[in-house]
Amino acid sequence: MKDIEPGYIALYRSGELERRAEALEARLNACDICPRECGVNRWEGERGFCHSAYLPMVATVGAHHGEEPVLSGHRGSGTIFFGSCNMRCVYCQNYQISQDYRAQRRHEVETRILAENMLFLQDELGCHNINFVSPSHFVPQIVRAVLEAVPLGLRLPLVYNSSGYDSVATLRELDGIISVYLSDLRYASNKWGKRFSKAPDYVERARAAIKEMYRQVGNLVVDEENIAQKGLIVRHLILPNGIAGSRDSLSWLVREVSPQVTVSLMSQYFPAHLAPRLPMLSRAITPEEYNEVVELVEELGIENGWLQGMGAPADYRPDFSGDGCPFPPVEDVKR
Repeated sequence: MKDIEPGYIALYRSGELERRAEALEARLNACDICPRECGVNRWEGERGFCHSAYLPMVATVGAHHGEEPVLSGHRGSGTIFFGSCNMRCVYCQNYQISQDYRAQRRHEVETRILAENMLFLQDELGCHNINFVSPSHFVPQIVRAVLEAVPLGLRLPLVYNSSGYDSVATLRELDGIISVYLSDLRYASNKWGKRFSKAPDYVERARAAIKEMYRQVGNLVVDEENIAQKGLIVRHLILPNGIAGSRDSLSWLVREVSPQVTVSLMSQYFPAHLAPRLPMLSRAITPEEYNEVVELVEELGIENGWLQGMGAPADYRPDFSGDGCPFPPVEDVKR
């Protein structure tokens, strides 16, 4: 299969990409970019829930070899980790990046630098894609940087790697710009979204966002090397004590999105950040909890995706057991 030209290139040629950048930036005057809708004027340096003004915070840039196989491939996924976040997960494994706001202000850069980072990942490191990690609060800046990067030669697929706590109105402005959506589906209960992530409307927001992502890009499409060119991947992190609501979330995904949707089932949870102080989150998941969700995947007929094995150490970063679709047989995983 011939590589699919990223849609943002045609949008650049038509002038639509510039129009989208300007429309998104105008919304920063009374920010409603994410579901928080804080209404602060980020152009004037006001900071709402995400503690971000206009300049994007770029925490790290590099080739990531621990993403899903269709993203990392053999040359790595070109990750750009943004500082700050529009959630407050008590178990965040990257809390130094997501919640140490004063430190992250040292990483504020002009969008021109963000554009140059994309070119570095493409031309110098040879990555398969540009992977925006925690992008929800910096969508206008990302689109502006893509606008600046296209005439410099940017041509890689763009990955939107999100917690799922996204604004549908903002996602619509990304239609044709983003090739691959990589979204979390963390909770099936707003009770836990509020308590553990300060996101009291997480369920309806994430589900609406995932449906919009799927509308834009559909099921996963890969090239001859099994590298993602387009499509949706949904990550589901198994949490202890059933907090993730795996049955409700995965059943919804099959029923309301697609039985063919690609699912990345993650078992890497460990009690990071504030979680050791919280009895419900102070331990890793058990083999029984893991196998229960594995069996659920088979029961629901989910065939596309990856299963992550048990026993991840505390400094673990995802390295998925499968090397592509479909899921391995459940009996092989449990062995």
